[in-house]
Amino acid sequence: MRRAAGTEGHVAVRLGLAGAFLLAVLAFTAVVAGGFGGTAAAIVGAGVVGGYMALNIGANDVANNMGPAVGARAVTMAGALVIAAVFETAGAVLAGGDVVATIAKGIVDPVAMADAGVFVVAMMAALLAAALWLNLATYIGAPVSTTHAIVGGVMGAGIAASGMAAVNWPTMGAIAASWVISPLMGGAVAALFLSLIRHTIVFQEDRIAASRRWVPVLIGVMASTFGAYVLLKGLGQVWKPSAGTVAGAAVGLFVTGWLVARPLIARQSAGLENRKKAVHGLFSVPLICAAALLSFAHGANDVANAVGPLAAIVYALSAGGVAAEVGIPYWVLIVGALGISVGLALFGPRLIRTVGEKITKLNPIRAFCVALSAAITVLIASALGLPVSSTHIAVGGVFGVGFLREILHNRLRRRMAREAAAKAPPAAATEKAPDGDAAAPAKKKKKKKLKLVRRKHLGTIVAAWVVTVPLAAALAALLFFLLAWGRAALL
Repeated sequence: MRRAAGTEGHVAVRLGLAGAFLLAVLAFTAVVAGGFGGTAAAIVGAGVVGGYMALNIGANDVANNMGPAVGARAVTMAGALVIAAVFETAGAVLAGGDVVATIAKGIVDPVAMADAGVFVVAMMAALLAAALWLNLATYIGAPVSTTHAIVGGVMGAGIAASGMAAVNWPTMGAIAASWVISPLMGGAVAALFLSLIRHTIVFQEDRIAASRRWVPVLIGVMASTFGAYVLLKGLGQVWKPSAGTVAGAAVGLFVTGWLVARPLIARQSAGLENRKKAVHGLFSVPLICAAALLSFAHGANDVANAVGPLAAIVYALSAGGVAAEVGIPYWVLIVGALGISVGLALFGPRLIRTVGEKITKLNPIRAFCVALSAAITVLIASALGLPVSSTHIAVGGVFGVGFLREILHNRLRRRMAREAAAKAPPAAATEKAPDGDAAAPAKKKKKKKLKLVRRKHLGTIVAAWVVTVPLAAALAALLFFLLAWGRAALL
C-alpha cells in the first residue's frame, strides 16, 4: 500500500512539473506574441501544443540514444539524462536550422491548403495528434518514431482539410516501406559488428592483445562514422557539405581516432585479466561518446522536423499565407529544446530502461554495436535515398544483437548435448523395464530453446510501429473537424 501510494505521489509530482512547464511556455509565448488577443491567442495555443509535443519527444524518442548505454552500465541513469539533455539541446539550438520543410517532408501539397485559417487548424491538429500518440506510446512502453507520428498527423489533417488528392502518396509509400527496412537494416548491421568483435577479440586466446589491436580500429570506425553522421544529419540543417568533404572528413577522422586510441587502449588494458568482463570495460567510454553524438544529431535533425508544424503555424498567422518552407523562429527552437529536456528528465527513464534492459541483456560491447549500427545504417540509407527512422534502427539494433546471442547460444547448447550423448556409455541409452526382464529405450528429454529476447516487448513495439502513421492520421482528422467546428462557432 505504501509503495503504491509513493508511486502515485511520484507520478503526480511529475505531471505537476510537466503542467508547470506548459504554463511557463504559455506565459513565454504570450510575451513573444504580444498578449492573448486575436492572432496572438492562436500563436500562444500553438506554442503550448508545441511544448507538449516536445515533452513527449523527450519522454519517448530520446531513449533510443541513451538506452543501450544505460543498459550496459556504461553510464548511470542520472548521467544519461544530463548527457542527453545537454546534447539534444545543443543540437536543436545550435544546428536546428534556419529553414525547415514545414509540411513534414512533402507529405501534403501546400497549394491544397492555401487558406491560412484552414492551414493553421490542420497543422494544430497534426501536432496535437502526434503528441497524444507519443504520450500513449510512452505510457505503454513502446519507443516509436516522432517523424512517423508527425507525418501521420499531417497526412490525416491534410486529407480532412483538402481530400485524398492533397497527399503525396509515393512519399507515403516510401515511408511505409521504412517500417520494414529500418529495423531490419539496424538489426543486421548491429549483429554483423557483434559477430566481428566476438571473432576478433572475445574468442581469441589472448583477449588483451587482440583488444589492443582491434579496439583502436573500431574506435577509428566510430569516429569516422559519427563524423559523417553529424556532418550530414547533425549539421545538415545549417550546412550542406559535398560528398567529397564528407568522405575526406571520414577518412581523416578514422586515422585520427585510430592514432589517438592506440596509446590510450594500451594504457587502459595494462594489467587487465584475460577475461571477457575486462575487455567490456574498454568499450564504455566510446559508447558514451557515441550516445552523446547520436543525441546531438537527433536534436538537430528530428526535433526541427517535429516543431516544423509549429513554425508553419506562426508563419501563417503572422504573414497571412502558406509556404512550403519557412524560417524557424528562435523561440520555437528554445521551446522544443527545453521541452525535450524536461520530458526526458520527468518521463524518459521508463523508455530508457525498456530499450536498454527489458528487450535483451546488454553489455558495453553489444551496446557499442547498437550505437554504431544506428549511425552506419542512417548513412547507408541516405546514400541509397531510403527514408528510414533512427528510432526503428536503434531498437532494431537491440533486437539484432539479442537474436544473434539467442541463435548462437542455442546452437552451442545443441552441440554440447550431441557431444555429451556421443561420450555417454551404451547402458545410459536404455533403462530397465519394470519387470526386470527387458530393456526399454530411455526417453530423450527435449530441451526448450533459450529465449534471450523478450517476445512480449517485441510484439508491443512492432504493433506500435505499424499503427503509428494510421492512428496519428485518424486522430488528426478527428481533431481537425473538432477544431474547425470550434473555430466556426467562435467566428
